[in-house]
Amino acid sequence: MPNTNIRSVTPHVLMADLAEPFAYSQAWYRRRGAMLVEVTTEDGITGWGEAFGPPELTAPVVAWLAPLVIGQDAMAREAIWQALYNRLRDHGQRGLVVEAISAIDIALWDIAGHALGLPVHRLLGGPLRMEVEAYATGFYRRDRDDHLAYLTEEAAQRRAEGFRILKLKTGWGLQEDIALTKAFRAAIGPDCGLLVDCNHAYDAPAAIAYGRAVADLDIGWFEEPVPPEDIAGYLEVKARQPIPVAGGEAVFARWGFAEMIARRSVDILQPDVAACGGISELKKIADMASAFGMRVNPHVWGTGVTLAASLHLLAVLPDNPPGLFPRPPLLELDRSPHPVRDSLLEVPIEAKAGRVRVPDGPGLGIRVDRAALTRFAA
Repeated sequence: MPNTNIRSVTPHVLMADLAEPFAYSQAWYRRRGAMLVEVTTEDGITGWGEAFGPPELTAPVVAWLAPLVIGQDAMAREAIWQALYNRLRDHGQRGLVVEAISAIDIALWDIAGHALGLPVHRLLGGPLRMEVEAYATGFYRRDRDDHLAYLTEEAAQRRAEGFRILKLKTGWGLQEDIALTKAFRAAIGPDCGLLVDCNHAYDAPAAIAYGRAVADLDIGWFEEPVPPEDIAGYLEVKARQPIPVAGGEAVFARWGFAEMIARRSVDILQPDVAACGGISELKKIADMASAFGMRVNPHVWGTGVTLAASLHLLAVLPDNPPGLFPRPPLLELDRSPHPVRDSLLEVPIEAKAGRVRVPDGPGLGIRVDRAALTRFAA
């Protein structure tokens, strides 16, 4: 067994300008970035993790946590997670602190897989599936007036790539959203799966009005209809309009999800591995949800590191409900512009005919291109 004591913890802040800015309901993106964590053991095993939050904010938290990790056994993932969370429990039960812990935790799982010569999905108990259907995320607002035209062009491109399910971004005003969703559905046709995500742009009355207005468009889920703190609002939206409600990307650790699960505030939980506490915590959240019969479909937004970690989890998440004709969880595949993501891995993770294979190499099964670390270093 190699010496798996941790020698170093290094955050990497990466950033790139976008050729064409785009927006979601809360902000414009003019740059895309990532914060990767590189953890190295005394015997030179390297593990990679990633945090969901703003790179320039999560990196200092990782740097602050690093002395608590260095010298510890990288195989002691649970002990390290508890030590980090408890050390900042009075100050960071959610947000940047948990996102930083997520990155470290993912890296430790990567190290464990390399040390044992096994993919992470084997360490999690073995895969139920080695291929996952992906839906294409994108369809953001651009600085143009012909919104339906460019969204329809993007949809045609994704359909040509083999995607059968698309996720439309809304949150531009209630009446505009209703009109856009109806026009978009007409443009893509009835045989294409459609999801909608307004990134908590509505309050409960507006979300209910939207859901009722587009109820006949065969929408798979209505994501983040109201702000994540508004559990009562989620319950109201879920009860008073017919589209399944999804949420959870801005919820942190098992304690954050406990109320959502106990109160059944959503139909589909969406923890993000790079935000909710890492692989260790997302597995706990998914197990807790399974006991309540709730669907789990992880949110994925980041580089190939987050994508690989999410795929290993998707490999082991149970069908809900199980049976001869199951409904497996889907992979969110971000297709919006991201120069860092597109260059980071030596062998990118790609969809073929709308499906993505789970990596089967040791650890996360990926190799980070160090030239990209230099190229995009902020």
